[in-house]
Amino acid sequence: MRRFMLVVAICGLAGAVSDHCTALADDAANATIDLAGAWHAVLDHEDRGMAERWFAAPLDGDDTQLPGSLRENGLGSIPSPDTKWIGAVKASEWDKPQYAPYRTADNFKMPFWLQPTRHYVGPAWFQRTVEIPEAWAGKRIVLRLERPHWHTTVWVDAQSLGACDSLSTAHVYDASEALTPGRHRLSIRVENSLVPLNVGPNAHSVSDQTQSAWNGIVGQLVLQASAPVWIENVQVYPDITRKTARLVIQTGNRTGEVAAGTIAFGVRPMLTDQPDSPTASVEQHIDVPAEGGEHSVELSLGPSVLLWDEFTPHRYALSATLRSRHGEDRAVETFGMREVTTRGSQIVVNGRPVFLRGTLECCIFPLSGYPPTDVASWKRILEVCRAYGLNHMRFHSWCPPEAAFEAADELGFYFQVECSTWPNSGVSLGAGDPIDTWLYREADRILAAYGNHPSFLLLASGNEPAGAERGGKFLGPWVKHYRQKDGRRLVTSAGGWPAIAENAYHVLPQPRIQGWGQGLGSRINAQPPETTTDYRDFVAKYPDQPVVSHEIGQWCVYPNFDEIPKYTGTLHACNFEVFREFLENAGMLDQARDFLMASGRLQTLCYKEEIESALRTPGFGGFQLLDLHDFPGQGTALVGVVDPFWDPKPYVSPSEYSRFCNSTAPLARLPKRTFTADETLTTALEVSHFGPTDLHGKSVRWSLADASSMQLASGSIAGGVIHTGRLNAIGNISVPLQKVKAPARLKLSVTVQGTAAKNDWDLWVYPATVETAAKDVHVAHRLDERALRTLAGGGKVLLLIDPRRVKTDVALGFSSIFWNTAWTNGQPPHTLGILCDPAHPALAEFPTEYHSNWQWWEIIHDAATMEMDAMPAGLKPIVQVVPNWFAPKRLGLAFEGKVGGGKLLVCSMDLATDLDRRPVARQMRRSLLGYMNGDRFQPQTTLEIAQVQALASWEDGPGKQRPE
Repeated sequence: MRRFMLVVAICGLAGAVSDHCTALADDAANATIDLAGAWHAVLDHEDRGMAERWFAAPLDGDDTQLPGSLRENGLGSIPSPDTKWIGAVKASEWDKPQYAPYRTADNFKMPFWLQPTRHYVGPAWFQRTVEIPEAWAGKRIVLRLERPHWHTTVWVDAQSLGACDSLSTAHVYDASEALTPGRHRLSIRVENSLVPLNVGPNAHSVSDQTQSAWNGIVGQLVLQASAPVWIENVQVYPDITRKTARLVIQTGNRTGEVAAGTIAFGVRPMLTDQPDSPTASVEQHIDVPAEGGEHSVELSLGPSVLLWDEFTPHRYALSATLRSRHGEDRAVETFGMREVTTRGSQIVVNGRPVFLRGTLECCIFPLSGYPPTDVASWKRILEVCRAYGLNHMRFHSWCPPEAAFEAADELGFYFQVECSTWPNSGVSLGAGDPIDTWLYREADRILAAYGNHPSFLLLASGNEPAGAERGGKFLGPWVKHYRQKDGRRLVTSAGGWPAIAENAYHVLPQPRIQGWGQGLGSRINAQPPETTTDYRDFVAKYPDQPVVSHEIGQWCVYPNFDEIPKYTGTLHACNFEVFREFLENAGMLDQARDFLMASGRLQTLCYKEEIESALRTPGFGGFQLLDLHDFPGQGTALVGVVDPFWDPKPYVSPSEYSRFCNSTAPLARLPKRTFTADETLTTALEVSHFGPTDLHGKSVRWSLADASSMQLASGSIAGGVIHTGRLNAIGNISVPLQKVKAPARLKLSVTVQGTAAKNDWDLWVYPATVETAAKDVHVAHRLDERALRTLAGGGKVLLLIDPRRVKTDVALGFSSIFWNTAWTNGQPPHTLGILCDPAHPALAEFPTEYHSNWQWWEIIHDAATMEMDAMPAGLKPIVQVVPNWFAPKRLGLAFEGKVGGGKLLVCSMDLATDLDRRPVARQMRRSLLGYMNGDRFQPQTTLEIAQVQALASWEDGPGKQRPE
């Protein structure tokens, strides 16, 4: 809650409340002492400060600026092989030989997360003097510390003010007795280790993986004075049906007696074109007990109440003024008239079903290492999310600061907030550990501080808990308690699991197109491409609890080494430096940009199918991506279409991405992606619509065009009503494909008339019959005597290696890498799609772009990639495979060379079997042979027979099984 003591505190507050400063500054002069500035800091490496009473005397420490972190002040140790990290390091990966050059003291580089300039875990002491004015005598005085990290203990002179262990909310200390007028010594001990309380070493609230385990205080740092009878907290409970707001006010009293007074409330809409007069106001007499009390009142907001949601984020300002003979205190809150409920399997906001299109935020801030506490920074982040079609953000195992909620309230963005825990990897719930009681304390603090924000839609305990039945026995009562305590939001157990009866909604690892451990057996890798699959059967398992899919996507892209200079703060991209050196050592640094672009286009189409599968599902609750932006921890997971700075990557724009990820999205159910010209394209059109209102009379237009944008067919389906809050069936289209005379990539485009909603899908049409005669090319499956004689005589050989015989440990899949191979124990696939030159004459009769697209699935599925590092340095494959950045190898599916006076083209795609049922493979064979039969087949690189022979196992019998 934004807390203003004596009104006059407003002027001294940081950016989160700057909008209110101007109007109240004249009344505010001396009620706040801003403690930003110089402090003395001492690192307590051996944790001696408490026992030696460092708080009892002036500290001779380093000059430090607060707000700020130790690292920003140049304090801590330079990371080295001996650094004790909070986050778990996967030793089985780190101990591999390729990292040996980076495990040395003089060249230490951490490949698994961003490397801090300085590192310190343990207690740190901050100290300064403060001067308390005479006017504060008899006042209530509090010390407010926003975003300390994270256990704090405070002393005034030698008097203890207590301790606080919140990771989510401001630490507020009552210093009324200790801070008498005059000069005082203020000492703050900040402990950032897990020794006092283990919330999980990989929780993004504390871990090196993303937030960087910093120490310091980075938000508002003030002393505030108020009347000795004051407003402690105001909670607003909207009722949109009755158009009222129930106010629950906590009051405090340190006078030692009952204090009689009045409390006045005023509410007005926060719109610039509204008059200053309140929409509603009330004043009533209250008696504040000596120990403080609770009071409630209900305000009617009138028949024209303005509701808050993602489309109309109307906010109200509430002022509460408490007057007694001891003085006046005032609190100001903003809130929204918003209701969230469930209806069957859907989440409902203000009576309208919503579809959560979300991303995670894992406390990734690559300049500072900690989250910003100003509204402008958070508005920029949320505006980027909206540009890509999202309406929701999940805070994975942490809770954002006040400024994030204010930004989301203003923009209309939904939050899932978590209690800063990932109770796994050495800690679990329900085992009697301190985390069990702390989880209740933390949730109480979060609700008290941020409960009025309408953007705060969902609450979870944390991420993927361990414990009895994965924490279910413990979390059942926890969920029940907070559902009963605060009905303003939906409560679930945790991200990922458990799916317990108490949950208002579930966040589950299914459904998705590739789950953890599925590897090459996932739908995207094992099943031919189509756009018909949805998850209605899974949703039907939970008819009364909406399901939001957990951490879907995780599709990787090659590192963008152009990002390295952007790390100008306290974190450096040493991981990217390692990967760049790997690529340079492999002789392919000149291809880095091509690898980025090709893998990025594959990543985009993986996300398109991932998201559309969810949108195609009737009654689905939504999804949470992992992630819209890169995740630089846990091995380095380059899963974002924007980088850690929330800047776009060069291969996909927000406008393209938001075509398939938006509140209104046209959809087409294609039974397959590849056709022959004697077939008819038949598909059902739908519109997923979760906009603000129904769409009336909007026709749906479609067209089928070739690569030159020449339309082959088009049409329009008359508009009826496209209902909001559901998946709408529009109609079927049917297009004979006989007009397609040559192999072609076609695009099916669908637009909802009069709206910005449009979407499209690539499909391919091949001739029904193809001439595949070899003519003057000898087709071989091994370099046998005939093949060698042909080459020796200056002839041409197409060597089609049985993929099962290829010598490789690289698992080739159609999709890009899932999460990353370092943190998944080498989970396949190990590749990032193909890279080719579409203008190469070998591909003249095979329509393709420079990157993977869905037509490649058929031949990649049955292929194996050749490891070509032993080939001549100048040899680049005709069809190259983008490698894993952890182990970049020169990989190919097709290459050519001069051998023994002849010309050889080698291919490890299956272009020999079942060609009557495999039109893509058949067409690739035709294209390669057409090239080889012509005059343009002139390989430039000379190869040795032994180099080619080394690519495969040629002995009789079953070939080597490809890695799965």
